[in-house]
Amino acid sequence: MNKNKFLYLLSVIIVFLSACSSENTNPDIIGTPYSLNFGTDLPQPLLPEDNVLTEEGVMLGRMLFYEPALSSNGEQSCAGCHIQQAAFVDSARFSLGVAGLEGKRNSMPLFNLAWHNKGFFWDGRAATLREQALLPIQDELEMDESLDNVVTKIRAKANFTEQFERTFGDDAVTSERIGLAIEQFMMSIVSNNSKFDKWRRNEAELTEAEQRGHDLFFAESNLSSTVKGADCFHCHGGSLFTNNDFMNNGLDTDAEFTDLGYYETTQNDADKAKFKVPSLRNIALSPPYMHDGRFETLEEVLIHYNTNTKVSSTIDPNMHAIVDHGLNLSEEDMQDIIAFLHTLTDNTYLNNIEYADPF
Repeated sequence: MNKNKFLYLLSVIIVFLSACSSENTNPDIIGTPYSLNFGTDLPQPLLPEDNVLTEEGVMLGRMLFYEPALSSNGEQSCAGCHIQQAAFVDSARFSLGVAGLEGKRNSMPLFNLAWHNKGFFWDGRAATLREQALLPIQDELEMDESLDNVVTKIRAKANFTEQFERTFGDDAVTSERIGLAIEQFMMSIVSNNSKFDKWRRNEAELTEAEQRGHDLFFAESNLSSTVKGADCFHCHGGSLFTNNDFMNNGLDTDAEFTDLGYYETTQNDADKAKFKVPSLRNIALSPPYMHDGRFETLEEVLIHYNTNTKVSSTIDPNMHAIVDHGLNLSEEDMQDIIAFLHTLTDNTYLNNIEYADPF
């Protein structure tokens, strides 16, 4: 048995034993421990002790995620704006809700959420995934439904009450349990088998362009050096390709702020126009880009960082030098970085039937 396979099997055993032995502070949750397969390159996930993942709970969350009864018109599910084959987003700059109204921000991709612990949504307004799961249901621009009505509709469906009983020990349907179940499903969604991951495991080779793009991505920008760098790793480093923080990446000046982002949650002036740093895994599949979908292509994103960043009072310190002198990237440099970003596409995740519509 080679080292990588041994480490992978060891990680699965550890996760299974951890799930079996973890003290579940929510006594309602019963069932078969769910083994979260995250390989050897991703760090240990941040799983909640009061919502231990189970096979039954993950399935219930999956059923709810694809259930249109969560919306007021019975036609829109969570999956309506989070399509698996598109990295669980849609192609719209602002997704349309049940009344045909546009949302306020671009939809965010769903994967590796078990590793996030600093708030959800672009503005971090939900502290946990269970909170996040319930807010779009109640948002008038999205699913525009009350939790009481959702509970009533789900309670009338025998397949759901049976799954609630398998998950919680009885068939009581509550909004709290709905949030817990959807949290379990979303935490089960893992992306860790891209070409980049296979290259890290010596199972694939990067092309010359991909390798050069990789080197630029992980190198520091320094005009005094003959070695170019794109500074991407400061915010998008590590195996998760995000620092899981909220930052201002130089999109606008103070006078141009129209969306205050994280400030709306914290009410701290230092957080104005800061937004959640998204993972760059599967980035080639999730245009348009930024919280407001202002960039349609990866080329436009790189042009922003290369020459078009703007100074504001809350811009991240790492961005100051870029504003001053740019990244000095050539067209070839940018195309090589894009080639590398395409290696982060994970077809296993995109086609995993465990994340697909169970109906």
